[in-house]
Amino acid sequence: MNKSKKTKIVFILISLAVGGLSAFLTRNNMNVFDTIQKPPLTPPAIVFPIVWTILFTLMGYGAARVYLEDPKSNAIEVFGVNLVVNFFWSIIFFNLQAYTFAFIWLLLLIAVVVVMIIKFYRVDKAAACLQLPYLAWLLFAGYLNLYIALMN
Repeated sequence: MNKSKKTKIVFILISLAVGGLSAFLTRNNMNVFDTIQKPPLTPPAIVFPIVWTILFTLMGYGAARVYLEDPKSNAIEVFGVNLVVNFFWSIIFFNLQAYTFAFIWLLLLIAVVVVMIIKFYRVDKAAACLQLPYLAWLLFAGYLNLYIALMN
């Protein structure tokens, strides 16, 4: 297996591991989603793990492209910050049930992702474009989170 393929697999696995660990740590509290008042456009529960798996894969693949193009780019550092901030949102929302703080944290995550997309774009335009579904999902999550914070 060549270096490029290995790098892409490693970055994807790191991204999926962060998402998986966060899901694992919140698994006992995800049922809270069944008991709270949710907004009208809330998708069925099965949609969330599917979408997040796709998004973490795109994140990792995009980061690998950037790393392969410019290993010293600080875009990779921003990618790491993104993973850390993303990791804690689920814990804040599900485990702590701090919906308003989770919304504020989500705004931080959106800001980090916008910076990440800009940094990725400077190195690899395709890598930046791969993050646009992630940003769109986070904006939708913001709608869900804000409604939940206001109504619960």
